[in-house]
Amino acid sequence: MARRAGRMEHCGVVGALSFDGRNVVPTLVTGLEALQHRGQEAWGIAIPGREPFKRPGLVSKALEEGFEGLASFKGAVGIGHVRYSTTAKSILENAHPLKIGGSDGFCIAHNGTLERDYLIEYLRGRGLSPPVNVTDTQLLGMGLYENLKDGRDWVEAFEELNPLLNGSFSLVILTSKGELIAARDERGFRPLCLGWQEETSSYIVASESCALENIGAELIRDIQPGELIKIDKNGMKEYRFSDEERHAHCPFEYTYFAHPSSYIEGVNVYYARKNIGRVLAEKYPIEGDVVIPVPDSARPAALGYSERSGIPFEEGLMKDRYRRKGSWRSFIEPEKREEVVSNITPIKEAVRGKRVILIDDSIVRGTSSKIIVNKKLKEAKEVSLLLTFPPIIYPCYAGIDFPTQEELLVYRVCGTINDVEEINKLVGREIGVKFLGYNDVDDLSRGIGIPKDQLCLSCTTGDYSCLKHKPRFKTREEMKG
Repeated sequence: MARRAGRMEHCGVVGALSFDGRNVVPTLVTGLEALQHRGQEAWGIAIPGREPFKRPGLVSKALEEGFEGLASFKGAVGIGHVRYSTTAKSILENAHPLKIGGSDGFCIAHNGTLERDYLIEYLRGRGLSPPVNVTDTQLLGMGLYENLKDGRDWVEAFEELNPLLNGSFSLVILTSKGELIAARDERGFRPLCLGWQEETSSYIVASESCALENIGAELIRDIQPGELIKIDKNGMKEYRFSDEERHAHCPFEYTYFAHPSSYIEGVNVYYARKNIGRVLAEKYPIEGDVVIPVPDSARPAALGYSERSGIPFEEGLMKDRYRRKGSWRSFIEPEKREEVVSNITPIKEAVRGKRVILIDDSIVRGTSSKIIVNKKLKEAKEVSLLLTFPPIIYPCYAGIDFPTQEELLVYRVCGTINDVEEINKLVGREIGVKFLGYNDVDDLSRGIGIPKDQLCLSCTTGDYSCLKHKPRFKTREEMKG
């Protein structure tokens, strides 16, 4: 049977339950603002007894417009979500939290991506006919709901469905009984953590610890891969629905996606990035006059490279933070990439006539890199480009927007060559730099501080063994469909 993809998402989730009965909606809003870097298409909040509140765009935009409809939202437990998807169009209907089932149902908010067809097949076997355009999150919710209707508890419902969950999920669920459920897939692809806010006697669940910091909560720990926690007015209980010795944490979280202040698996993201920069300096001790980061995620790596190499660091490229669209991530939607890069302005005095060592987190499609090198840094004497992430040759099916191989620059230029030196040469020529140097998986692992057998490296190695089933590569048209 042909395998179709769901709407792949890389989002942010938050959940809160106050034992003091305090209104957690302000806490959820503050947490979502802290997770805004994980998704800017839409956001939403769910509390008991109400339809989910959803708005397009940024959380701050809705707040500036006067909390339209949100002021009446009050509850001692709730969940929230910021959305980012790979589809060119994002409709509010697909924003989370999603309501599943009737009065005995639940609301769900999901970070990750799941292959739809296994779930469709499962539901059809139970006599259901899911709509053609149903999302992976809806299918997951429908499957869980069917299992709950059969009399299974939440742990049993996840155990039953888990063999069909091919992909990644970190999620929060608000039940009709006012319980807060959090679960993370057994590989740990996407992050999820647990915290405590003393002021309101609240447990907080969030995609990243930066949200806990913003809320004023203390990080307790990561929610473990394969773990489910249930929080209700009587306290918190911990369960396991799956055990898996080998984890597959996404290294792209450390190099690009996560907030620098966050801790993931006990590793601080800022220092992981800075350490990767030090590793790059040892790997590529090239000559240059100045080290410049592509803003903003590459800044710590550029600092690390500068410190280890002794070459001065300069802010040679600056983002315009006052344009409304300046917050878009540069690979999120294809038609927006050039507009995103247009928000980057060179500091000409920092680069004019100099040998620039440009540090960036990765090259996905190459559009941004070519514009920065050939237009933004045209007054430099020469530009060398170093990447903290290894060559991206294969599509991601665990929640990052590299869904089709044909879009990937390295694949278009080099095919599936796995010789980093040859890739450096061919991609460097394509981008138009004097020298280009990719990191490799060993040095990426060393820089982050997590063994490479505990990382998902499928997008650079083509090894999809961390998934339950090897995915069929798809076209952009199939992904959109």
